[in-house]
Amino acid sequence: MARLDDDKAQDIVLIDLKGKSPVADSMIIASGRSHRHVGALADHILRALKDAGCGRARVEGLPHCDWVLIDTGDLIIHLFRPEVRSFYNIEKIWAVDSPHRVSAN
Repeated sequence: MARLDDDKAQDIVLIDLKGKSPVADSMIIASGRSHRHVGALADHILRALKDAGCGRARVEGLPHCDWVLIDTGDLIIHLFRPEVRSFYNIEKIWAVDSPHRVSAN
């Protein structure tokens, strides 16, 4: 999450999924200002994951960069342009006021 913060991602949210879903342990949702910003965020995260030895992350949404999904197995990262994020509103699925949702900021 520090990488996203350093790269000026907006509205970063961490959702703890432990015991809530078998899909992953955690989910991060963040926005970039433009297609190019979302692409740069994804590229930097993928490089950091590779450097940390997690180079087998699955990626969807490149090169369009409206919504990029990075799945490492234990962690799922969603990177959106703001309009696309508000349209899909995937945070609502995890109930904004649920106790397992933690703000990253």
